[in-house]
Amino acid sequence: MHVLPYLIAAYIFLTGCYGLATSRNLIHAVGCLAVCQSATYVLLLAVGYREGGTAPVFSDMRPGSRPVVDPVVQALTLTDIVVGATVTALLLALVLQIAKRHGTIDPDELRELRG
Repeated sequence: MHVLPYLIAAYIFLTGCYGLATSRNLIHAVGCLAVCQSATYVLLLAVGYREGGTAPVFSDMRPGSRPVVDPVVQALTLTDIVVGATVTALLLALVLQIAKRHGTIDPDELRELRG
């Protein structure tokens, strides 16, 4: 088992979290949240990877004769991409509404949203 994909996923996630923590712009914060989400793609594909694995199509070979990759993990990754794109689009629409109503996208200037 190789550790490199897991380290890359952790690096991408921490980079997105750092950008999210230091963001002074709501659009930048949404972008950093999307970067954090992309770390899960790398992590899921690293979990489903098999050395020398092929597609799980058994029409030309006997089952169990060679290693195959896990198609469930690939389907989860595709689902994660769709959910991530939907969440990003929703958050950008909310930022657009905040910009229209309050005239700013700086979180520090949004005093009306504080409790």
